[in-house]
Amino acid sequence: MSDNEQGSETFLSHLVELRDRLLRAIIALLVAFLCLVPWSKEIYGWLALPMLAQLPAGVAMIATEVTSPFFIPIKVTLLTAVVLALPVILYQVWAFVAPGLYAHEKRLVAPLVVSSSILFMLGMAFAYFIVFPVVFGVMKAFTPEGVAWMPDIGAYFNFVVGMFIAFGVTFEVPVAVILAVKAGMISIAKLREIRPYVIVGSFVIAAIVTPPDVLSQLLLAIPLCLLYEAGILVAAVLVRNQTQPESEYQ
Repeated sequence: MSDNEQGSETFLSHLVELRDRLLRAIIALLVAFLCLVPWSKEIYGWLALPMLAQLPAGVAMIATEVTSPFFIPIKVTLLTAVVLALPVILYQVWAFVAPGLYAHEKRLVAPLVVSSSILFMLGMAFAYFIVFPVVFGVMKAFTPEGVAWMPDIGAYFNFVVGMFIAFGVTFEVPVAVILAVKAGMISIAKLREIRPYVIVGSFVIAAIVTPPDVLSQLLLAIPLCLLYEAGILVAAVLVRNQTQPESEYQ
């Protein structure tokens, strides 16, 4: 077999593997979604609680589009299904890249999948239970007299999804730091050296993705800085534990 034929066969096998992994991730997502659909209205009601708690008595959210009362709860249910299926999705991603990893790198797959899933969910929970009440309370306090504050459910959904993604990704910072160190892309010393730039960048990112009030920006920037520090500490421990047996052997 020529090198070209062998390369083509390898490429096709990778495509087949990618297809199988994608199908498994999609099936996990569909199963979770179909199980949640009967409770789509209740799930949306739970998502809307932080906003409804800030609205005046007797005031409800509105739907400015004809199809919004149907599609928005379905979208919320799909978002919930993605969160529930996230461990399976992440595992399929890691399983696809695992054959190209060394043995010691493969041992990191399970911890990284579990930690990535937990951290993303913690980011969403932080946004829901801490950030949303603060943000909506600020919006309520700054609403002028004579203005009826009745948010549209479609706009509310888009806002919530954006915040969930922002805080979910933010809480993945320790995983990104550890991976960068383990891959040899950056050293612990360099991570500590660029700390001031990371702090400035955190506040810039917070100013872009959060509403234009200082409190909500702090609620994103401060955890981002703390999680960066946590990533450095964990990465330093992992590197020290990895090099310690070698030094003892020498």
